Amino acid sequence: MEHFNAAPAEEARRTLLTCLDSPHWALLMAGHRPYPDLTSLLAASDEAAYDLTAAELARALTAETLPALPADTYAAAHTALNAAYAAYEAKFGHVFVICLDGLKPDAVLDHVLEGIRSRLANDPEEERPVAAEELRRLARGRLTALLSDGAADHRLSPPDEPDNQGECPRPSP
Repeated sequence: MEHFNAAPAEEARRTLLTCLDSPHWALLMAGHRPYPDLTSLLAASDEAAYDLTAAELARALTAETLPALPADTYAAAHTALNAAYAAYEAKFGHVFVICLDGLKPDAVLDHVLEGIRSRLANDPEEERPVAAEELRRLARGRLTALLSDGAADHRLSPPDEPDNQGECPRPSP
C-alpha cells in the first residue's frame, strides 16, 4: 500500500486502469491517495464505481474479457458457452462479465452457466446495473490482488524502471 500511495499520480492511474478501464474512476482513486489501508481503498473503489456514467460503464465493459474456465472443462460446455456468449454480446453489445472470486474451481462452470442463462433474460436496462456490479466486484478483486501482502512492490514501476508494467489480474478466455 505504501508504494501505491507514494507512486506518481500518472503511474497510479495507469495501474488502476488495469483494474477497471475507466479514466474517471482511476483519476478519482489516484487523486484520493493516500489510503490508510486496503479496506479504505476498496470502499473508495466501490464509491467511485457506483458513480460510473453509462458511457464510462460502456468503455469499461469493452476492455473486459470472458471469464476463465477451469482447464478440464468439457468441449461441449465450451461450445454451449460460446453460443451463450455470442447471444449475450449480440443482445447487450459487450462481453459477459462475472466475478468468480472465492469460487472453488469445480463451481466456476455452474456459476457462469447459471449467470449467463439468467442474465440473458434481462432487458438492457435491467442488465446495465448487473454488469456494473460485476465490474465493481472485479475491480475489488483486482485491487486486492494488486495491493495485498506487498504485491504492489513488484507490480508498480519505480520511476527509474519504466518497463515494469503494473497489472491487476484479469480473467482470460
